[in-house]
Amino acid sequence: ATAADGTPLAYTLAGEGSPALVFIHGWMCDQSFWAAQVPAFAATHTVVTLDLAGHGHSGMERPGWPLMAFGTDVQAVVERLGLERVILVGHSMGGPVALEAARLMPERVIGVVAVDSLHNADLKYDPQQMAGLLAAFEQDFVATCGQFSSSMFVAGADPALVEQVTAAMCDGSPEIATALFRQFIDYDMGTALAAVTVPVRCINAAGYPTDLEVNRKYHPDFNAVIMDGVGHFLMMERPEEFNQHLAAAVAEIAGTSASR
Repeated sequence: ATAADGTPLAYTLAGEGSPALVFIHGWMCDQSFWAAQVPAFAATHTVVTLDLAGHGHSGMERPGWPLMAFGTDVQAVVERLGLERVILVGHSMGGPVALEAARLMPERVIGVVAVDSLHNADLKYDPQQMAGLLAAFEQDFVATCGQFSSSMFVAGADPALVEQVTAAMCDGSPEIATALFRQFIDYDMGTALAAVTVPVRCINAAGYPTDLEVNRKYHPDFNAVIMDGVGHFLMMERPEEFNQHLAAAVAEIAGTSASR
């Protein structure tokens, strides 16, 4: 597919069935992070995974890296495939990207499922802490990224999975990574939640508190389930349990939007 600004976008299509599920990866990840979900859901749904611009096999050239542009990436793939009833599933940074895409396609998107994302729309990051992390990224991206990614796993996590995720994330462009991180820090989640009209569900890890009350101020149709004992990459760490939660969220969203 081709993004609105001409950037080529890689995607993979599997299965058949409505609603279609479009999986959106997180910061410095790619569509391979959903490998445990594709076969589980392609038996009953059209399943799409994609690489956002600057990631995976998609184009690496773009005039700036505003987070909102990723919403148009998702839109380009959905429209290229002519999908009519879509649930967007976004991990980490992919959660905000899903909100942006849902806002752009109200006639197509029937729900959003965020994965360890959208925890607290009122959360403000400590400017000094973020400045230090950004400076470390700029000074030595590979080493800082390695520490950052491995810190998102719980004690006792599979070392092979930690190594796999770290290698994939830290092999990307330092310039793109840093630019995107700056965007994510300043993202106005409350405004984004308020701008969508479809159900928003989360499957989050317990490590980052999810504030239902705060998020429902911006979007009343918001809910979450929490998985204990997993880190940030819960769909890879305990895929069978995660897939059960995702199947329940998909069924609920599809049922409440049957008239669409």
